[in-house]
Amino acid sequence: MVTYKKRKDYFYFNDISTRWMDNDVYGHINNVNYYSYFDSIVNKYLIEEGGLNINQDPVVGFVVASNCDYFAPLSYPEKLESALVVSKIGNSSVEYKIGIFKKDSVDVSAAGGFTHVFVSRKTGKSVSIPTHLKNTLSNIHSTKIE
Repeated sequence: MVTYKKRKDYFYFNDISTRWMDNDVYGHINNVNYYSYFDSIVNKYLIEEGGLNINQDPVVGFVVASNCDYFAPLSYPEKLESALVVSKIGNSSVEYKIGIFKKDSVDVSAAGGFTHVFVSRKTGKSVSIPTHLKNTLSNIHSTKIE
């Protein structure tokens, strides 16, 4: 199994501003917030780099699977970064790998990912990934084999 535990394994980065409310009673960022960080970097990439119009495009991505592994605790007010790479591109689906790092750290503190299936907004049925999005996703596609 290929792991994505180092900064060099990722191609696209985004700063994260932690918030007081991200911490749980144990003083570290609660697990649910990591999924929000994951969703934010993927959508930022699709919108800013792929031109996805989340309100009007006829094709949208639905998350059908997700996972996260935790390696080191993080907490407010640390400065963090999320990192993104595409591990697999299919006809109608794409698998993302996402890492959460302390700002400027080489090692990931949490790593996971999710799978988007692209569907028709109108019918909810899976469709081919639009060419412009597929090309954009190819720009951050890893050559690692899983």
